[in-house]
Amino acid sequence: MCTRLALMCLYFRHVRNAVVLYADRTYLSPEAPVSGKIRNLTNFRAGTQHNLEIQIVDNQEIIVRVANSEDKKFSTIITDEMESSAKARGTGIAKRSPEYIEMKIDEGKAVIALTKGGDWVGFCYIETWSHGEYVANSGLIVSPNYRKSGVAKKIKQTIFNLSRKLYPQAKIFGLTTGLAVMKINSELGYEPVTYSELTQDEQFWAGCKSCVNYEILMSKERKNCMCTAMLYDPKDHYEPEETKAFFEENQSSLERLLRFKQWKFLKPFRRKEKNGGGGSSLKVFFNSLFH
Repeated sequence: MCTRLALMCLYFRHVRNAVVLYADRTYLSPEAPVSGKIRNLTNFRAGTQHNLEIQIVDNQEIIVRVANSEDKKFSTIITDEMESSAKARGTGIAKRSPEYIEMKIDEGKAVIALTKGGDWVGFCYIETWSHGEYVANSGLIVSPNYRKSGVAKKIKQTIFNLSRKLYPQAKIFGLTTGLAVMKINSELGYEPVTYSELTQDEQFWAGCKSCVNYEILMSKERKNCMCTAMLYDPKDHYEPEETKAFFEENQSSLERLLRFKQWKFLKPFRRKEKNGGGGSSLKVFFNSLFH
């Protein structure tokens, strides 16, 4: 083992990024030059290769990789941040327990971002629906200190690539209320779709019950809600350059659409709260607007 490790280290000392391997972890040697914002590394473990990404944020190295059992200690931090972030935005995501996050880590269906010192930065996981026909990259969350730094984009890219590797024939979809996530998705080849093109698996939609907008979703018979649906179909899709160009050309229109949905969909709830109850106006509102 030591001889093999020594040979591996000797080899990698001669590559351009000066990667040095110890046991099952990968480190950058002090003399390694920073080449651009992101560097690809390879971690060798039990004869297999795992791609890592190093993101430079404020002169700090952020490691983005597939989560392992040692990362389960962050499960409560992750779920707490998911909940607080949803409350701050005034929108909702399906609540997940720390045990659920740990299960996804054990299954090898999660990606985590950490500082070189081991502090948690971000997270995302894979869910499968309709017997593997559909895959969702869910629960994307980044620590407030690292938002708008490019980490979310790198996590999305990594979880997308992992999904394509594990489920090459599956349709990958997502629901989001954020323009930033829509932009990232478009750069990966996702395109906006109607809810009817998503999985109709009852378990998926049941996960929305903990969302603050669930009443809106059910009032529309799962045909519309605050979220925008996006889909990547490996058998029928535009190239990422095309979907990225579409987003850039229509970004202002998509932003107006998100604001419109917030205003129209939430207006009945504001009226109901102001009047002190009475839910019949919500049904009348949706019938008049969409039927």
